[in-house]
Parts: sequence; C-alpha cells; structure tokens
Amino acid sequence: MNQIMPSSKALDLARQVLRIEADAVMALAERIDGAFVQALALILNCHGRVIVSGMGKSGHVGRKIASTLSSTGTPAYFVHPAEASHGDLGMITRDDVLIAISNSGESAELLMIVPIIKRLGAKLISMTGNTQSSLAVEADVHLDAAVALEACPLNLAPTASTTAVLALGDALAVALLDARGFGAEDFARSHPGGSLGRRLLTHVRDVMRAGSALPEVVPTTRVPDAILEISRGGIGMTAVLTPERRVIGIVTDGDLRRAFAKGLDLRSLVVADIMGQKPHAIGPDHLAVEAVQMMEQYKINQLPVVDESGILLGALNMHDLFRAKVI
Repeated sequence: MNQIMPSSKALDLARQVLRIEADAVMALAERIDGAFVQALALILNCHGRVIVSGMGKSGHVGRKIASTLSSTGTPAYFVHPAEASHGDLGMITRDDVLIAISNSGESAELLMIVPIIKRLGAKLISMTGNTQSSLAVEADVHLDAAVALEACPLNLAPTASTTAVLALGDALAVALLDARGFGAEDFARSHPGGSLGRRLLTHVRDVMRAGSALPEVVPTTRVPDAILEISRGGIGMTAVLTPERRVIGIVTDGDLRRAFAKGLDLRSLVVADIMGQKPHAIGPDHLAVEAVQMMEQYKINQLPVVDESGILLGALNMHDLFRAKVI
C-alpha cells in the first residue's frame, strides 16, 4: 500500500523543484548572448515559415513554442522529427527556418534530417544543453539552453531543462513580436474567439440597436407616450430628437422615478419637462469596450450612438454589451 508523504516533506520538495527551475531560467538570462540576436535576424529575414521540431519532452515544448510564435506574429508549426523522415520533410522548403530542440543535442531522429535541411538551403537554429553536441555544431545558430541540474531528484527526468527551453522560446517570440511592431489588435485578430479578441475587435456598431428598434421621441411628446416608447425599446431609455434627428436629450427610467418622487403629475408633463439634456453619447466606430468604460465612468446604463453631427444612429445598454461578451 502506498504511503502518503508527510506534508512538510512534500512542500519542501515542491519548493526545491521551483527554486531549481527558477535558477535555471535566471542562469539562462545571464548567459544569453549575440547568438540570440543572430537567431532573431534569421527568423526576421525568413521568407517562409518557422518549423519547430523535437523528440519526447522536447517535442512537447516545441509544440508550445510553435504555438506561441504563431499567435504573436511569426507563422510557425511543429513537425515531428520521426514523421519528417517518413514524408513530412516535404512540408519544409528552402525559405524556412528550422528550430531543432534536443537537450543532449544528439537526438538521432533530428540528426537524420539535418543534412536534408542543409541541402534544401533552409536555415537551422538549434536549442541544446550541450554546446559541443552534433546538433549545436551543425546549426547556423546555436542557442545554449544548458542547466546545472534537473529538478528531478534522480537528475534524470527532463524538468529544469524543458523549463529553460520553454522560457528561451518565449524570449524569442517576444523579441520577434517587438521587432515586428506586433500590437494588441494584431494579437486579437489571431484570437477572435477569446475575450481579448472580443474586446479589441467588437465595435459599437456591431452591438448597437438600430432602425425600428430605436426608442425615440420629440420634446413635445407627452410623458405617458414616452413611457410607452421606453417600454417598446426595452433598453431603459428613449432618445429625444430634433426634426433633423439630432439628439438633444434622453429620458430614462431614472428620470421618471425622480419626477414621480417630486410629486409631479406625469400625465400633464411633456418630455422636455423631465429629460436629461446634453446626454453622453458615443460614435459607432468606437470599440464596444469604450462604451463600457463610459458607462462605468458616468454611472449610466444606456448610451445613444450618434454621428459627428449628433444625428442618432443607434443605442445600446449594458445588457447588449453583456450579450456580446465584451464584459
């Protein structure tokens, strides 16, 4: 029967693993040199794709590096080295750059395809833990990812070494992102299904209500009729328009409650008597997240959408933004 490790020992071991892996990354930061800049230049000047390859745990890390590169402006994909020698080499062209990952630098599957890569004319960047390894020597640029020891108590299982390579891949991706001027909107375009994509790609015009769905009245509209229009619109307000459809005010549920609290006879009033003048509004080309910020800043739940002349184009409330998953 397996015995449960004492919690104090488990915590000590966990802390030791984290310290070893953190030290490995910090040592890498101190050791990084001009080879990193050369690798950066190779990729920036690449007219094809970046291909990442590695066996075992290095392969798993390589898949993540390829994914990070792709999502930050550097098109990349992973090729399994064993599959490469059985046909997948056809995916690689002379315009590509191959990043080969192997802690020992002696992975037979990678070394088997290196001569073919070189013959094609593609460039080779290696990430290994041995600067004298075959893979390091054959590479156009070698990135030293050596670690003092693995976090595994047996110093066998790839732990600190895979963490170091993963961090090195992230450093390369971020440096490429910066060199390309890759911004938040670029990132959002490659992540349209995520929350960031929705926040950066969704505009007010995409979520606003328009046309016959817009609640609207004129200043002389009787308040009871305005109440019916607010109910019809279903967004807790109605816009108040001039004959040219310029927004000069709004009437909200809050305006009605305040008028009622003052003891006013709503049946005898017109919209001009209770409307809020010079309301906050937003343009259709603004990001929807800007509408959220305005609502939070001014503690309001609805916004008319207007053009540069103040002509009503649409309207939205907080629930529209919730439905669009902008917030």
